[in-house]
Amino acid sequence: MSVDPLTLYKLMTLYMLNKVNFPLTNAQLSGFFQEKGYTSYIAFQQVLTELEEAHLISYETIRNTYYYNITKDGTDTISFFVNKIPVEVIDDMDIFLMDNKYEMRNEVSTTADFFHSANQQDFLVNCKIKEGNSMLMEINLTVPSEDVAEIMCSNWRSASQDVYLAVMKRLMGEKKKDK
Repeated sequence: MSVDPLTLYKLMTLYMLNKVNFPLTNAQLSGFFQEKGYTSYIAFQQVLTELEEAHLISYETIRNTYYYNITKDGTDTISFFVNKIPVEVIDDMDIFLMDNKYEMRNEVSTTADFFHSANQQDFLVNCKIKEGNSMLMEINLTVPSEDVAEIMCSNWRSASQDVYLAVMKRLMGEKKKDK
């Protein structure tokens, strides 16, 4: 008995989210479906909406990017129905995840966003480094303008490792060498 396409895409999405220990972005997920020719972008957005409405996945929005995680109900669902996904499709997903896991994890592990501060005059820049579901570092900085906040958020991904290393060294007692 074959599964209707929409149900198959839902199971595939649950499978992919269940195989990684970090969230996947809308672009990462839809990119796979489009790259492999499984479905259109619009149809895939319907899949995500229906999975979220059924509480099988959850999402967080950071700077116009959606980060999706599988829920407990989603994990239970995929464990029960994984056999409905054709083996060739599972192979496609496993290869895609294996080939792209490092880049995808790096993309979602460093996030930055900004908001108006409580006084509504300044902006609060929130920068995070995560590993899986664990928070390694979170920094909140108040800045005077939206332009400065945008620049800091844009630079966070490339600067995050250096900032993390500098903070760790300093907190572990390694002092700056005098020049």
